[in-house]
Parts: sequence; C-alpha cells; structure tokens
Amino acid sequence: MEYGRNEAFTLTLNSYFEALRGKRILVLGLGVSNRPLVRLLLQHGLEVTGCDKTPREALEEEILTLEQQGLKLKLGDSYLEELEADVAFRTPGLHPLNPALCALRDRGCRITSEMEAFFEVCPCPIIAVTGSDGKTTTTTLISEMLKKAGHRVWIGGNIGTPLLDRAEEMEQTDKVVLELSSFQLMDLHYSPSVAVVTNITPNHLDVHKDMEEYVEAKTHIFAYQKTGDVLILNKDNDITAAFRSVGEHRFFSRQEKADVYYEDGVIYRGGKALMKREDILLPGLHNVENYMTAILAVQGMVRDEDILEVAASFGGVEHRIELVRVKDGVRYYNDSIASSPNRTMAGLRSFSEKVILIAGGYDKKLPFEELGEEILRSVKLLVCTGGTGPRIAEATVRAAKGGPCPEIRSVPDFYEAVHTAAELAQPGDVVLLSPAGPAFDRFKNFMVRGKEFKKTVMEL
Repeated sequence: MEYGRNEAFTLTLNSYFEALRGKRILVLGLGVSNRPLVRLLLQHGLEVTGCDKTPREALEEEILTLEQQGLKLKLGDSYLEELEADVAFRTPGLHPLNPALCALRDRGCRITSEMEAFFEVCPCPIIAVTGSDGKTTTTTLISEMLKKAGHRVWIGGNIGTPLLDRAEEMEQTDKVVLELSSFQLMDLHYSPSVAVVTNITPNHLDVHKDMEEYVEAKTHIFAYQKTGDVLILNKDNDITAAFRSVGEHRFFSRQEKADVYYEDGVIYRGGKALMKREDILLPGLHNVENYMTAILAVQGMVRDEDILEVAASFGGVEHRIELVRVKDGVRYYNDSIASSPNRTMAGLRSFSEKVILIAGGYDKKLPFEELGEEILRSVKLLVCTGGTGPRIAEATVRAAKGGPCPEIRSVPDFYEAVHTAAELAQPGDVVLLSPAGPAFDRFKNFMVRGKEFKKTVMEL
C-alpha cells in the first residue's frame, strides 16, 4: 500500500510564515530544535522574541548571532513572566499546562510548536514512531529499510534533527520518518499517515502529572488520523493493545499470533516465515520487537530482500548496546540511552551471560522493583553511581529477600565507577553501562554520558 499526501498538508513554507506577518511571535526555549525555526522566522522578516531560562553570560554563540540578526531576547529565571503574544512556539521541554502558557491561551495566544509547523508544511507522507522504549532504533530501522528500497528519506524529530527548515527541499514522493516524544505529542493537532506505538510503560513521571497524562499524550500520534491511515501497535502491551484509530490497525507480538509475530526463533508476517532471529545482527529480543515494528511500518513500500539486507548489516545506533571495545578479553558496551528501568532490563536480556552492570542516573521517580529482580537474574556485579544509584542498590537487596545477591559496589563518581568495573572484570566478562535513568544528574544528556563512558573505556 502506498500512502498519499495528507490532505492537511496544504501550506508551503513561505505561505506558513507569510500568515504570521504582523503578529507578535514568541519562541519559548532556544534549544537545538527551535533554532532553525528562529532563523526561518527572521529570514521572513518577522519580529521574534526568544525566551529562555539561560542567563546571558551562559548563552551559546549561535544564539548571540541570532540576536545580531534581529532576535529579541528575554532571559533568566523570569523568562516566562509578563508574556504577550499572538503566536507562541513551545519547546518540547515546556509543559503545555505551564501557568504561563495557560495565561497566554486565555489572552487569545495560539500555542504551537516547531513540530506542529512541520506537519502543516510537509509535502510528503510521514511515518512517526512513539513509545516508552525502542523509538530511536525502530525509527532508524524504518529509515534504513526505506533507503534500501530506493526511497528518498528524511529522518528527524526527537531523534535529534529538526526538519522544518528542510521542508522546501522535500518532494511528494519522499518519505519522512519521525521519532516523537510524549512532550512533542501533548498538544500536537496532526497525526502521521503511519503511526507506530512501540509500547507504553511508566516513564517521564517527573514531568507528567501522572501516568494517565503520559498515556493520553501518546494517543495524539493517531488521534487525528483519517480513514486509510495506519496504526501499528504492540499486542503484548495492555495499554497499546487497547488503542484504536479510524484507520487500519496492524499488530505485532512475541506472545501470540498477530500480523507480524515471533515464534520459535522466527519472525512471521501474515503467517509466513520472513526471517530468523539469527538473521538480525543486533542482539536481544527487544530488537526482534523493533524489527517486527519496522516490518509493519514499511509494509507495501519495500521488498523482503531490503528488510533482510538491513537486518544482516545494521549494527545499531550509537549509545544503544554499542560495543565500545574488547580489552583483555572483556567486552565493554555503551547503553547510555537506557534512561528507564525497562530499557535497562531489555539491555540485560540481550546477553546470555551475567554482566557487570554500571547503573544510576537522574531520578525520574520511577519504580525499580522489577529492575532489582532482573539484576538478580542477569548481573554478577552491580556498580551503582549517580543520583539513583542508592535506590537501585536498595531495590536489588530487597528483591533478594535475604537470598543470593550479586556483589554491589557504590561509587558515586561516574568515572571511578567505570574504573571500578574494569578493575573487577575478568576475561570473558561483559561490562555494560545501562543507567536506568536520564543523564541530567551529571551530564547534559545521554549522548554526552555515552561519549564520556567510551572515552574512559578507550583510555583504560
């Protein structure tokens, strides 16, 4: 099945910005995703105020350059106070129900986002992926399969690449593949032609007011779909299995028959064997799920041989169970992307042997009980560090209930934790960084954390 252009995609980039002429415009948050937007607004001669909590003395050079080009700045702790605007572009990290945004809405301001603007002007079909785990790998797999089949593909969104400023380069025959977070989805009023929900488990509860709000945000990926659009769901997850849209539904499963399912080491599509688990270069059953999801997303757009070629050659995304090096018979893996207990559990299950686990990060107020139980099954030595290190250690001890428990070392310093794991490792061991929490307790993001881990390992 080939998907045509969404009827909502009627604006060109120029007409979108022309409609903003004469309006008071705010860009709330001047992070990476909003800077191309600011440039476009300025290039179209619009008056823009950029609001950011970063004080002037800590601003990056790129923002100061934008100021020289006409951007007005409102900075510091009071950046959301006394705002007046006709249109405000919200950064994903700013909750839509923030009191300042609610006040703007009450005064007639339209709250939108860079992502919503992209949906309005994108000229080609969009495949979008959300979920608690597996988003980035699944998004990348879909993109790689489409490229292998000869499609011109644009990949972006939460995966790190804003696409709004590239929309004019896109053709109707191209494909766009987006990773969308719950924060991007919360007030998005568009849905993609193909919507994918990998799974939903507790996550980001330090920002969302409760689990209900988090789940509700995820439903926005399909809330505005039309007849003929496709929704791809995990049949094994109670929450996603109950989702429904007005379009076609496709399900994948590791536990029962579905449109694509896994049984006895084989992935089946439509009841026919498509590929074996050993055909997939990436380790772990969670990557079998990622492949099943991607297979459903590209159905009708690629050949089976394209899927098999990607499976045999794709070595994974950086910071996602990435083999860093083998030293003295010890394998070191970087799974810094694991910012939730579920992701760390999936990483642990990727290995047949018990591993040396380095865990701990920023506290998102998530439960660690299940992780503690998985650590008992999969870990020979636990090195706890960072903000949640003590909580993970406590959960592991509680799970043991006085029985056998892996050795636990508490090492608050991240770099010392890596060295401790290396010093205690023996030939044949696996050392896995899989923190089960975001990096914000020590690092700017998970990418910086992963790079610092790799640098430290390479210097051993």
